[in-house]
Amino acid sequence: MVTVMSRPTIVAGTIAVPLLVAALATPAALAARATAPPPEAIVVNRGVVELETASSAGISVRIAEDLASLVNDGATRRVVPVVGQGSLGNVIDLKLLRGIDMAILQADVLDYAREQKLFAGIDTSISYITKLYNEEFHLLARPEIKSIADLANQKVNVDLRDSGTAITAKRLFDLVKLTVVPVNDAQDVALEKLRTGEIAALAFVGGKPAPLFCDLKGGEGLHFLALPSSSAVTLGYVPARLTATDYPRLVSQDRAVDTVAVGAVLVVANLQQAPDRHRNVANFVDAFFTGFQSLLEPATIRSGRRSTSQRRFLAGGVTRLPSSGCNATCRWPRRRTRRNC
Repeated sequence: MVTVMSRPTIVAGTIAVPLLVAALATPAALAARATAPPPEAIVVNRGVVELETASSAGISVRIAEDLASLVNDGATRRVVPVVGQGSLGNVIDLKLLRGIDMAILQADVLDYAREQKLFAGIDTSISYITKLYNEEFHLLARPEIKSIADLANQKVNVDLRDSGTAITAKRLFDLVKLTVVPVNDAQDVALEKLRTGEIAALAFVGGKPAPLFCDLKGGEGLHFLALPSSSAVTLGYVPARLTATDYPRLVSQDRAVDTVAVGAVLVVANLQQAPDRHRNVANFVDAFFTGFQSLLEPATIRSGRRSTSQRRFLAGGVTRLPSSGCNATCRWPRRRTRRNC
Protein backbone atom coordinates (compact mmCIF):
# COMPACT_ATOMS: atom_id res chain seq x y z
CA MET A 1 0.00 0.00 0.00
CA VAL A 2 1.30 3.31 -0.98
CA THR A 3 0.75 6.15 1.38
CA VAL A 4 0.13 9.39 -0.40
CA MET A 5 1.56 12.42 1.47
CA SER A 6 -0.62 15.49 1.15
CA ARG A 7 1.15 18.48 -0.25
CA PRO A 8 1.24 21.33 2.23
CA THR A 9 -1.01 24.20 1.37
CA ILE A 10 0.61 27.64 1.73
CA VAL A 11 -1.77 30.35 2.73
CA ALA A 12 -0.61 33.84 1.83
CA GLY A 13 -1.72 35.32 5.12
CA THR A 14 0.34 32.94 7.21
CA ILE A 15 3.52 34.46 5.79
CA ALA A 16 2.37 38.01 5.21
CA VAL A 17 1.25 38.59 8.77
CA PRO A 18 4.55 37.49 10.40
CA LEU A 19 6.48 39.57 7.90
CA LEU A 20 4.37 42.62 8.72
CA VAL A 21 4.87 42.10 12.44
CA ALA A 22 8.59 41.74 11.88
CA ALA A 23 8.66 44.94 9.88
CA LEU A 24 6.83 46.84 12.61
CA ALA A 25 9.29 45.50 15.16
CA THR A 26 12.33 47.04 13.49
CA PRO A 27 14.31 49.49 15.66
CA ALA A 28 13.24 52.46 13.52
CA ALA A 29 9.57 51.59 13.80
CA LEU A 30 9.79 50.98 17.53
CA ALA A 31 11.61 54.28 18.03
CA ALA A 32 8.94 56.16 16.07
CA ARG A 33 6.21 54.63 18.20
CA ALA A 34 8.11 55.34 21.42
CA THR A 35 8.65 59.03 20.62
CA ALA A 36 5.04 59.71 19.66
CA PRO A 37 3.51 61.46 22.70
CA PRO A 38 0.28 60.00 24.07
CA PRO A 39 -2.86 62.13 23.58
CA GLU A 40 -3.01 63.08 27.26
CA ALA A 41 0.56 64.46 27.10
CA ILE A 42 -0.41 66.69 24.20
CA VAL A 43 -3.31 68.08 26.22
CA VAL A 44 -1.21 68.69 29.35
CA ASN A 45 1.55 70.49 27.41
CA ARG A 46 -0.75 72.68 25.36
CA GLY A 47 0.07 76.37 25.80
CA VAL A 48 2.77 75.78 28.46
CA VAL A 49 5.41 78.44 29.11
CA GLU A 50 8.15 78.00 31.72
CA LEU A 51 8.93 81.13 33.73
CA GLU A 52 12.14 81.16 35.78
CA THR A 53 12.36 83.28 38.92
CA ALA A 54 15.04 84.17 41.43
CA SER A 55 15.29 82.40 44.80
CA SER A 56 12.46 82.30 47.31
CA ALA A 57 14.18 84.97 49.44
CA GLY A 58 12.73 87.63 47.13
CA ILE A 59 9.23 88.21 45.82
CA SER A 60 9.67 87.02 42.23
CA VAL A 61 8.41 83.52 43.13
CA ARG A 62 5.14 84.96 44.38
CA ILE A 63 4.92 87.24 41.37
CA ALA A 64 5.25 84.17 39.14
CA GLU A 65 2.47 82.48 41.09
CA ASP A 66 0.26 85.52 40.54
CA LEU A 67 1.06 85.46 36.84
CA ALA A 68 0.10 81.80 36.70
CA SER A 69 -3.23 82.46 38.44
CA LEU A 70 -3.93 85.25 35.96
CA VAL A 71 -2.94 83.46 32.76
CA ASN A 72 -3.81 79.81 33.35
CA ASP A 73 -7.15 78.90 31.81
CA GLY A 74 -7.04 75.13 32.16
CA ALA A 75 -7.07 74.47 28.43
CA THR A 76 -4.91 76.67 26.21
CA ARG A 77 -2.58 78.57 28.59
CA ARG A 78 -0.45 77.44 31.50
CA VAL A 79 2.49 79.09 33.30
CA VAL A 80 4.93 76.75 35.04
CA PRO A 81 7.13 78.71 37.52
CA VAL A 82 10.70 77.44 37.91
CA VAL A 83 12.86 78.61 40.82
CA GLY A 84 16.29 79.43 39.42
CA GLN A 85 19.58 80.58 40.83
CA GLY A 86 18.81 84.19 40.00
CA SER A 87 20.89 86.84 38.27
CA LEU A 88 23.46 85.55 35.79
CA GLY A 89 22.32 81.97 36.36
CA ASN A 90 18.90 82.90 35.01
CA VAL A 91 20.45 84.60 32.00
CA ILE A 92 22.39 81.42 31.21
CA ASP A 93 19.27 79.30 31.65
CA LEU A 94 17.26 81.57 29.39
CA LYS A 95 19.87 81.20 26.68
CA LEU A 96 20.77 77.53 27.07
CA LEU A 97 18.53 75.52 29.40
CA ARG A 98 15.99 73.42 27.55
CA GLY A 99 12.41 74.54 28.09
CA ILE A 100 12.95 77.92 29.83
CA ASP A 101 10.89 80.47 27.88
CA MET A 102 10.86 83.55 30.12
CA ALA A 103 12.56 84.88 33.22
CA ILE A 104 12.23 87.66 35.80
CA LEU A 105 15.55 89.50 36.05
CA GLN A 106 16.99 92.64 37.57
CA ALA A 107 17.54 95.21 34.83
CA ASP A 108 21.06 96.03 36.02
CA VAL A 109 22.06 92.36 35.73
CA LEU A 110 21.46 92.54 32.00
CA ASP A 111 23.38 95.84 31.86
CA TYR A 112 26.24 94.18 33.75
CA ALA A 113 26.27 91.21 31.37
CA ARG A 114 26.52 93.60 28.41
CA GLU A 115 29.23 95.74 29.99
CA GLN A 116 31.34 92.71 30.89
CA LYS A 117 30.63 91.01 27.54
CA LEU A 118 29.77 87.81 29.41
CA PHE A 119 27.50 86.37 26.74
CA ALA A 120 27.84 86.63 22.99
CA GLY A 121 24.74 87.91 21.22
CA ILE A 122 22.81 88.77 24.38
CA ASP A 123 20.93 91.59 22.62
CA THR A 124 19.56 89.20 20.01
CA SER A 125 18.97 86.18 22.25
CA ILE A 126 16.96 87.92 25.00
CA SER A 127 14.19 90.51 24.57
CA TYR A 128 12.17 92.62 26.97
CA ILE A 129 8.45 92.14 27.48
CA THR A 130 7.87 94.72 30.23
CA LYS A 131 9.09 96.16 33.48
CA LEU A 132 7.15 94.50 36.30
CA TYR A 133 8.08 96.26 39.52
CA ASN A 134 10.94 97.74 41.55
CA GLU A 135 13.16 95.91 44.03
CA GLU A 136 14.72 97.97 46.82
CA PHE A 137 18.34 97.91 47.90
CA HIS A 138 18.49 97.05 51.63
CA LEU A 139 21.62 97.56 53.69
CA LEU A 140 21.17 96.09 57.18
CA ALA A 141 23.91 96.93 59.69
CA ARG A 142 24.97 96.26 63.28
CA PRO A 143 24.17 98.80 66.05
CA GLU A 144 27.65 100.35 66.08
CA ILE A 145 27.50 101.16 62.35
CA LYS A 146 25.84 104.57 62.21
CA SER A 147 26.22 105.44 58.53
CA ILE A 148 27.38 103.88 55.29
CA ALA A 149 30.74 105.60 55.71
CA ASP A 150 31.40 103.41 58.77
CA LEU A 151 31.44 100.36 56.47
CA ALA A 152 34.74 101.38 54.88
CA ASN A 153 37.03 98.32 54.85
CA GLN A 154 34.44 96.33 56.84
CA LYS A 155 33.01 92.92 55.96
CA VAL A 156 29.69 93.22 54.12
CA ASN A 157 27.77 90.22 52.89
CA VAL A 158 26.56 90.64 49.32
CA ASP A 159 24.89 87.25 48.88
CA LEU A 160 26.29 84.48 46.69
CA ARG A 161 28.85 85.27 44.00
CA ASP A 162 27.30 86.59 40.76
CA SER A 163 23.89 86.95 42.43
CA GLY A 164 21.69 89.94 41.66
CA THR A 165 22.47 91.47 45.04
CA ALA A 166 26.22 90.98 44.54
CA ILE A 167 26.11 92.77 41.19
CA THR A 168 23.93 95.64 42.41
CA ALA A 169 25.91 96.10 45.63
CA LYS A 170 29.24 96.30 43.81
CA ARG A 171 27.87 98.82 41.33
CA LEU A 172 26.38 101.00 44.06
CA PHE A 173 29.43 100.83 46.34
CA ASP A 174 31.59 101.88 43.40
CA LEU A 175 29.24 104.77 42.63
CA VAL A 176 29.42 106.11 46.22
CA LYS A 177 33.17 105.37 46.36
CA LEU A 178 32.91 102.94 49.25
CA THR A 179 35.45 100.15 49.64
CA VAL A 180 34.26 97.10 51.58
CA VAL A 181 35.39 93.52 52.11
CA PRO A 182 32.73 91.50 50.27
CA VAL A 183 31.49 88.25 51.79
CA ASN A 184 29.54 85.72 49.70
CA ASP A 185 27.35 83.80 52.14
CA ALA A 186 23.72 82.83 51.67
CA GLN A 187 21.52 85.47 53.27
CA ASP A 188 20.21 83.30 56.11
CA VAL A 189 23.79 82.43 57.08
CA ALA A 190 24.81 86.09 56.78
CA LEU A 191 21.98 87.16 59.08
CA GLU A 192 23.33 84.96 61.86
CA LYS A 193 26.87 86.27 61.27
CA LEU A 194 25.49 89.81 61.49
CA ARG A 195 23.95 89.04 64.86
CA THR A 196 27.21 87.59 66.20
CA GLY A 197 29.37 90.40 64.83
CA GLU A 198 31.29 88.38 62.27
CA ILE A 199 30.21 90.86 59.58
CA ALA A 200 29.31 94.55 59.83
CA ALA A 201 26.38 94.58 57.41
CA LEU A 202 24.52 92.66 54.76
CA ALA A 203 23.15 93.90 51.45
CA PHE A 204 19.99 92.53 49.89
CA VAL A 205 17.97 93.44 46.80
CA GLY A 206 14.30 92.53 47.02
CA GLY A 207 10.85 94.02 46.92
CA LYS A 208 9.78 95.51 50.22
CA PRO A 209 8.72 94.17 52.62
CA ALA A 210 11.25 91.39 52.10
CA PRO A 211 10.51 88.17 54.05
CA LEU A 212 14.18 88.01 55.03
CA PHE A 213 13.72 90.91 57.47
CA CYS A 214 10.16 90.34 58.64
CA ASP A 215 11.05 88.29 61.73
CA LEU A 216 13.73 90.67 62.99
CA LYS A 217 13.10 92.56 66.23
CA GLY A 218 14.12 96.12 66.87
CA GLY A 219 15.62 95.18 70.23
CA GLU A 220 18.57 93.52 68.50
CA GLY A 221 19.80 96.92 67.36
CA LEU A 222 20.02 95.95 63.70
CA HIS A 223 18.97 98.77 61.41
CA PHE A 224 18.92 99.89 57.79
CA LEU A 225 21.47 102.38 56.47
CA ALA A 226 20.63 105.20 54.10
CA LEU A 227 22.34 105.30 50.74
CA PRO A 228 23.72 108.72 49.74
CA SER A 229 21.98 110.13 46.70
CA SER A 230 23.93 111.43 43.73
CA SER A 231 23.39 112.02 40.05
CA ALA A 232 25.55 108.99 39.28
CA VAL A 233 23.41 106.74 41.48
CA THR A 234 20.04 107.97 40.24
CA LEU A 235 21.19 107.71 36.64
CA GLY A 236 20.85 103.95 36.79
CA TYR A 237 18.54 103.44 39.77
CA VAL A 238 15.21 104.77 41.03
CA PRO A 239 15.06 106.71 44.34
CA ALA A 240 13.19 104.72 46.98
CA ARG A 241 12.47 104.76 50.70
CA LEU A 242 12.07 102.16 53.46
CA THR A 243 9.42 103.18 55.98
CA ALA A 244 7.83 102.00 59.22
CA THR A 245 4.91 100.74 57.18
CA ASP A 246 7.30 98.39 55.37
CA TYR A 247 9.30 97.33 58.43
CA PRO A 248 7.57 98.42 61.67
CA ARG A 249 10.18 96.70 63.86
CA LEU A 250 13.23 98.12 62.11
CA VAL A 251 12.26 101.64 60.97
CA SER A 252 10.85 104.31 63.26
CA GLN A 253 7.77 106.29 62.25
CA ASP A 254 9.63 109.58 61.91
CA ARG A 255 12.87 108.35 60.28
CA ALA A 256 12.39 106.76 56.88
CA VAL A 257 15.51 105.35 55.22
CA ASP A 258 16.44 106.65 51.78
CA THR A 259 17.73 104.09 49.31
CA VAL A 260 17.35 103.15 45.65
CA ALA A 261 15.52 100.48 43.70
CA VAL A 262 16.28 98.50 40.59
CA GLY A 263 13.65 97.46 38.07
CA ALA A 264 12.63 93.81 37.75
CA VAL A 265 11.88 93.03 34.13
CA LEU A 266 10.11 90.19 32.37
CA VAL A 267 12.24 88.91 29.49
CA VAL A 268 11.82 86.21 26.87
CA ALA A 269 14.26 83.93 25.07
CA ASN A 270 14.66 84.08 21.31
CA LEU A 271 12.13 81.45 20.21
CA GLN A 272 12.06 82.15 16.49
CA GLN A 273 13.31 78.61 15.82
CA ALA A 274 10.70 77.07 18.11
CA PRO A 275 7.33 78.07 16.64
CA ASP A 276 5.19 76.23 19.21
CA ARG A 277 6.93 77.87 22.16
CA HIS A 278 6.94 81.22 20.34
CA ARG A 279 3.17 80.95 19.92
CA ASN A 280 2.69 79.99 23.57
CA VAL A 281 4.65 83.03 24.76
CA ALA A 282 2.70 85.34 22.46
CA ASN A 283 -0.51 83.87 23.90
CA PHE A 284 0.81 84.48 27.42
CA VAL A 285 1.75 88.10 26.72
CA ASP A 286 -1.67 88.84 25.27
CA ALA A 287 -3.42 87.33 28.29
CA PHE A 288 -1.08 89.16 30.69
CA PHE A 289 -1.73 92.64 29.37
CA THR A 290 -5.42 92.02 28.83
CA GLY A 291 -6.07 90.79 32.35
CA PHE A 292 -3.51 92.84 34.25
CA GLN A 293 -6.01 94.98 36.13
CA SER A 294 -7.20 91.91 38.02
CA LEU A 295 -3.79 91.82 39.73
CA LEU A 296 -4.21 95.41 40.91
CA GLU A 297 -7.78 94.86 42.09
CA PRO A 298 -8.06 91.23 43.21
CA ALA A 299 -11.70 91.57 44.26
CA THR A 300 -12.83 92.91 40.90
CA ILE A 301 -11.77 91.35 37.60
CA ARG A 302 -11.38 94.07 35.03
CA SER A 303 -9.88 94.07 31.58
CA GLY A 304 -6.79 96.26 31.39
CA ARG A 305 -5.76 98.37 28.42
CA ARG A 306 -2.52 97.71 26.65
CA SER A 307 -0.39 100.74 25.84
CA THR A 308 1.16 101.23 22.42
CA SER A 309 4.59 100.06 23.57
CA GLN A 310 3.07 97.01 25.25
CA ARG A 311 1.28 95.96 22.06
CA ARG A 312 4.57 95.77 20.21
CA PHE A 313 5.60 92.46 21.73
CA LEU A 314 7.22 89.87 19.49
CA ALA A 315 6.82 92.15 16.46
CA GLY A 316 10.30 92.68 15.15
CA GLY A 317 11.67 92.38 18.72
CA VAL A 318 10.09 93.37 22.00
CA THR A 319 10.15 97.10 22.70
CA ARG A 320 12.07 97.91 25.85
CA LEU A 321 10.02 99.95 28.29
CA PRO A 322 11.62 102.98 29.99
CA SER A 323 14.09 101.99 32.70
CA SER A 324 13.22 104.94 34.92
CA GLY A 325 9.92 105.60 36.58
CA CYS A 326 7.26 103.02 37.22
CA ASN A 327 4.29 101.91 35.16
CA ALA A 328 1.04 100.55 36.58
CA THR A 329 2.57 97.16 37.27
CA CYS A 330 4.69 98.58 40.09
CA ARG A 331 1.60 98.85 42.28
CA TRP A 332 0.91 95.14 41.96
CA PRO A 333 3.62 93.55 44.16
CA ARG A 334 3.14 96.25 46.79
CA ARG A 335 -0.54 95.33 47.06
CA ARG A 336 0.19 91.59 46.96
CA THR A 337 3.00 91.50 49.55
CA ARG A 338 2.17 94.27 52.01
CA ARG A 339 0.86 91.73 54.52
CA ASN A 340 4.20 89.93 54.89
CA CYS A 341 5.58 92.00 57.72
